[in-house]
Amino acid sequence: MASEAIATTLRQEVTELLQELIRVDTTNPPGNETAAAEVLCAYLEESGVSCELYARIPERANLVARIPGRGDGPRLLFLSHTDVVLADPSEWAADPFGGELRDGEVWGRGALDMKGQVAASAVAIASLAREGFEPAGDLIFAATADEEVGAGFGAQWLCEAYPDAVRCDYCINEGSGDRLELGGNAFYLCSVAEKMSAPFRLRVLGRSGHASMPGIADNALVKAAPLITALGTYEPERQLTPEVEALIETVAGQRPTSPEEVIERAREIAPLLAEMVEPLLSMTLSPTMVTASQKRNVVPAVCDIVVDSRLLPGMTTDEQQAVVREVLGEGEYELEVLESHGGTRSAIETPLWRAVESWVESVESGARPAPICVAGFTDSHWFREAFGTVAYGFFPSRVMGLETAARLIHSADERVPVEDLELGVSFLKHAAQTVLSA
Repeated sequence: MASEAIATTLRQEVTELLQELIRVDTTNPPGNETAAAEVLCAYLEESGVSCELYARIPERANLVARIPGRGDGPRLLFLSHTDVVLADPSEWAADPFGGELRDGEVWGRGALDMKGQVAASAVAIASLAREGFEPAGDLIFAATADEEVGAGFGAQWLCEAYPDAVRCDYCINEGSGDRLELGGNAFYLCSVAEKMSAPFRLRVLGRSGHASMPGIADNALVKAAPLITALGTYEPERQLTPEVEALIETVAGQRPTSPEEVIERAREIAPLLAEMVEPLLSMTLSPTMVTASQKRNVVPAVCDIVVDSRLLPGMTTDEQQAVVREVLGEGEYELEVLESHGGTRSAIETPLWRAVESWVESVESGARPAPICVAGFTDSHWFREAFGTVAYGFFPSRVMGLETAARLIHSADERVPVEDLELGVSFLKHAAQTVLSA
């Protein structure tokens, strides 16, 4: 009965903290994450957890809290971010910043991405502190600013300006944790790698002129059309990655030997699995934005196309640009890489993986974790690059399905089941107690 009462208390605690965090509008831009950091600091200090605020500018603070280690054991970081994307109240069935509890779910912007995990991480470290937990190495909780835009106020800045505050051997972040039934068996996805976000600009060059006499001009927009089509229809060469190999071996029981075998086996198991792994076998090129003439009667001399591109871990932007030039062929155009973030991976056979594995086994007999690469990217790469951190994206969810959650993140009516919040607290406490128990 005592353990049940404790669980009920933690469930209520994480629910109420999430509601309070949602009611703090941290839409980025402008962010204003300091208000959320102060809420967390007040909550954590009540449980005896020491906190520090680190801010490049006063309005955009990052919170770092810790339970100091008793020795020189490994450091474990619970990583999360407090900023959220825009929410249009007219599209919602509830106030996006109301934090309403409805039918066992907390509604509001950030419930899934990712104030739910922020709240669970805070409750996990606070409850461990109250229980007198003495880790072998530091247990750290960082609730950072500016993940959604990445303008240099959050995790990247922390790693560069205050590395000792967040230096860690292991990190638990967002990215996965969804429960899937594949081939009659239960699996919890755990992201161990991420693709690189490497968008670029294709600038097509022509000659302007009056639109009433198109023959005397060289229309850059018209010249751009076949190039856009070439990029949009290009099928890049597929290749196996360690994460996809391990995923298929975990789910199908046999390690694949080719990308074609991956797709075939995935389709046999579940169409959803095939949809998930296909973009993890190659670079992707997705033209998404076009800018040309700003006046109806002027033939454009320049047409800019922004292409969203995601690269496999280990691939460089130089390799990407070489492929793009081959796809486009010769012509009057220029290419410019706009940014390149992510594209990192962590080993799978680690103490943190064993913590994930043992927790999954404890909550659902016969279930197993399955490694995956994230098609997008997270802040994990800053820690892998700065400190060689083993970083996984894992916040378990079994009440809300993967497809439902995917539709709600960054969309209207975002919400999270209270049971999944409680599940997340359970995992985070288990990970800390397992990894830092030596």
